[in-house]
Amino acid sequence: MLDSLLDQLARARGIGDAYHNYRGELKHFSRDTKAAILAAMGCRVGDAESVQGELARLEAERWATLLPPVAVLRGQRLDVRINLAEDALGSMLEWRIELAGGGRQDGRIRAGELPETGRHTRDGRVWTSRALRLPHDLAVGRHALLARVEGRADAAECALIVAPPRCFEPDALLGGEKLWGVAVQLYTLRSRDNWGIGDFADLEHVVRQVAPHGASFVGLNPLHALFPSNPAHYSPYSPSTRHFLNVLYIAVPRIAEFAECAEARAHAAAASFLAELERVRATHTVDYAGVTRLKLPLLRIVYAHFVREHLTRRTTRAEAFRRYRDERGDTLRLHALHDAIAEFLCAQDAERYWGWPVWPPGLRDPAQPAVAEFARTHLDEVQFHAWLQWIADEQLGQVQQLATELGMPVGLYGDYAVGVNPLGSETWSDQCVYRMLAGVGAPPDPLALKGQDWGIPPQDPQALYAARYEPFRTLVAANMRHFGALRLDHVMALFRQWWVPVGQVSADGGYVHYPLDDLMSILALESMQQRCLVVGEDLGTVPDEMRRAMPEYAIYHYKVLLFEKVEGGRFRRPEHFERRAIATVTTHDLPTLRGYWEGGDLVLRDRLDLFPGDEIRRQVYAEREHDRAAMIDALETTGLRPRGAASGSADAVFSADLARSIQLYLAGSASALVVLQIEDLIGMSDPVNVPGTSDEHPNWQRKITASIEDVFADQATAELLDDVQLARSA
Repeated sequence: MLDSLLDQLARARGIGDAYHNYRGELKHFSRDTKAAILAAMGCRVGDAESVQGELARLEAERWATLLPPVAVLRGQRLDVRINLAEDALGSMLEWRIELAGGGRQDGRIRAGELPETGRHTRDGRVWTSRALRLPHDLAVGRHALLARVEGRADAAECALIVAPPRCFEPDALLGGEKLWGVAVQLYTLRSRDNWGIGDFADLEHVVRQVAPHGASFVGLNPLHALFPSNPAHYSPYSPSTRHFLNVLYIAVPRIAEFAECAEARAHAAAASFLAELERVRATHTVDYAGVTRLKLPLLRIVYAHFVREHLTRRTTRAEAFRRYRDERGDTLRLHALHDAIAEFLCAQDAERYWGWPVWPPGLRDPAQPAVAEFARTHLDEVQFHAWLQWIADEQLGQVQQLATELGMPVGLYGDYAVGVNPLGSETWSDQCVYRMLAGVGAPPDPLALKGQDWGIPPQDPQALYAARYEPFRTLVAANMRHFGALRLDHVMALFRQWWVPVGQVSADGGYVHYPLDDLMSILALESMQQRCLVVGEDLGTVPDEMRRAMPEYAIYHYKVLLFEKVEGGRFRRPEHFERRAIATVTTHDLPTLRGYWEGGDLVLRDRLDLFPGDEIRRQVYAEREHDRAAMIDALETTGLRPRGAASGSADAVFSADLARSIQLYLAGSASALVVLQIEDLIGMSDPVNVPGTSDEHPNWQRKITASIEDVFADQATAELLDDVQLARSA
């Protein structure tokens, strides 16, 4: 009986029954897996009575209100579910839509005339669900639906999201053009002027250099906010929050108030400061702690000047800051509070207070009185962190504005991480949605036979629904704010996520399903409203449901040349690439082009003992040799075989000519978008990230080997960019 009840509850909470593993075998989730995931969701599953209680509670919640918390509508049929007691069917149902742009639409209908969609009996009373059909000409947007049964004073309210058919696509792409751009991991950039880490001034320089060659965009790593009080947390894919930006990307001399502040300029001109600045610029990897020690104290000086000269005098700059704070609202307030509390506690004992789950109990929940008291007594510190976000937002927005002025159809192409660090402000601020007793990961595959646990807490799909999908919508909106295109990391997470309960190994995890069409519809609405193209990173096992949804919603695929093979192990011909896609030679999780060709990534995996066994190791080495020969053959079919490379040979030595040929092969693809990695423009071999490692390799730290001034002053680079533009224009 307990097993049957657990199955019912698991299905009701979105937990799958089974999945096909990498061998194609159907694997059923065990009772223990389902029970552990349910427990992570906060369900009581100790015995049959407890599970029955959970099922009864879910059923009661489903029928308890006249309207659902949210209705997401798309297409021609705009129906909303209404729950009524059967004895109310003779009454009139009155409804009103408060429109997003102002105004309202009203209607009334006898409840019994609505088509029935379901029935339920509870406590001897019969309930019926009915479909309320709304006007077919309802504009897309976020509206509010209110309804009440005539004669009753209380009205129910439902968030009403009316979505467009698909996501935004720039006119250039709809007109058949083929666009291209250059991708950078912003923190890796070297320049004459930055402070040991790539910044928004460097990003502006890249935009200015590539736009004249015909580039349509510059691609970026996630720019999400990290941990100013703990710079050791620097992975862009494990941020504190995805709502805001990494303040280390601020170009301090570009702040308007820096030029006004004599104290700040004197601080930056001091011999000790200049010596440390030269040191952090010269390092092979980003010294996050050193950069933080340079930037934050000086930013405090500039902020103090801003308070004295602008806030107290209510200048136009002060008004701009106020508008930003009003626009970002409670989300900004909570993030700034989190960072101020973290800074305060780390100054006392950084080892003890390493994250909000171990803060003093009164500070672990934003709703607690102690948090309000902290905000009252540390007003300036909280405002400082809000000011940092304003400055970062302003500088990023200025780069996108420049890209638009230079005629780039897309401009900045951002990246949205699939999750967040459990210790950060996003989970602290939104604890009703995140489930801290589980992590998101992946099931076993050939290169990770034990599966993966990425250590990022999942959002509970039922909690998202109860919150009217606002946590998802506001995240998407925040990330489209200054981007012309946005890449969704692991887009399959919109359909299902592999939950690994704390204390379990990843192989004992299971899939939890999400409301794909609702989330896709919200994505389409925000995309259209902000004119932002959407790219879904769909590498790996892609469920059929996601394969259907991506073209239906005009979400672009992510195609990696190294994986684009057809029968016989041959590389896909350029003209056969997917049109609605962005194509790249390699990615941040793969070796650089040079590292791939020379096998440096395989040597590194050998050294780090990352192969699960000798058999797979031999297979991977053999496949690489085959792929090198197949690549030479592919280049020959398009007239791009480099000098000195024999047909069908795997022995061709890496050269600038070979790299150019491979990148032009990609440029000739039918894909709407093509992106070149800056590392491949200069022939770098070291990867940005080695999946499956942490301290074994300097992930997310390695800088590029040349300054951006030298990269784009190089004649060979300029010629390659011009040749790519010709290939894309053909």
